[in-house]
Amino acid sequence: MTENGHVCSSETVTGGENVFSCNESDVSSADHLVVMVNGILGSSADWKFAAEQFVKSLPDKVFVHRSERNAASQTLDGVDVMGERLSEEVLEVIKQKPNLRKISFVAHSVGGLVARYAIGRLHRPPKENTGDTLVENCEEAKPTIGGLIPVNFITVATPHLGSRGNKQVPFLFGLPALEKAAVLVIHWIFRRTGRHLFLTDNDEGKPPLLKRMLEDYDDCYFMSALRSFQRRVTYANVGYDHIVGWRTSSIRRNIELPKWQESVNEKYPHVVYEERCKGFDFELDSTNDDNADDVEEELVTGLSRVSWEKVDVSFHNSRSRFAAHSVIQVKNHNLHTDGADVIQHMIDHFCL
Repeated sequence: MTENGHVCSSETVTGGENVFSCNESDVSSADHLVVMVNGILGSSADWKFAAEQFVKSLPDKVFVHRSERNAASQTLDGVDVMGERLSEEVLEVIKQKPNLRKISFVAHSVGGLVARYAIGRLHRPPKENTGDTLVENCEEAKPTIGGLIPVNFITVATPHLGSRGNKQVPFLFGLPALEKAAVLVIHWIFRRTGRHLFLTDNDEGKPPLLKRMLEDYDDCYFMSALRSFQRRVTYANVGYDHIVGWRTSSIRRNIELPKWQESVNEKYPHVVYEERCKGFDFELDSTNDDNADDVEEELVTGLSRVSWEKVDVSFHNSRSRFAAHSVIQVKNHNLHTDGADVIQHMIDHFCL
């Protein structure tokens, strides 16, 4: 076990890292598990700063687990494979700390998709009253994630709409020729995960995974799980994120992107726009059309059936702006310190 000020951390048998208060009374009362998930080619170290800030601010409330089951080249194995591993890892953490009652997820980049898959696996429908039994416990009458009450589901620069065409990957410059070429070669670079991001996967004739995750599919309760959380939040870079575009990370159509202004909030100088979007229960019109516009519309419509809090972030005045994809999560505290106010915003608005 290592200690950093009043924050302690210990490696788990699964290779992840638990972060918690060094005060024993705080640890015993902390009943809210916060699972932090890294992005592609990342590791649990990517959330080191954020995890410590959560515990420093909420020492007697949260117990943070920085996931390590999907690290480095393992993040190329596919969203589904990573989701299965994450769900197993979460269950092991819950088993080791029986006083946990609540659960939240904070996930970066592709990790947000992995977390969405994992909660679909971990979702448990509410127990129903039958003629013979009556559900007396109020909590048993509600859906759970791994047996815990779902509270916050937070994604940071996550490509919810995939990375296919329509300028969703900024470093391709929005050029159709480059975007088409990327579809053809992405699996050589990012393997199965690349196929999922560009919606070119076709497992046994099934629709692409990101489409399947718009519904409860087979034995995975993808949308029921997402809906069960008290709040869902997207943090998105409005610019300078050369890996994940603004639309895909904020789940918006192009015409829905807001006009933002520089922040006047000294506490959160990089948060430039916030909005609460109500959920609308649209009838999903699933299409097999290969057109990127139709696919994107289907994903936006499907995910808009639940409410979202959308937080838009800009580092356009930062020296580190070209690393916005990493700065937004403070991947490295020495290099990406400008994102600290975004982490603080996350903590200050965290539901307990």
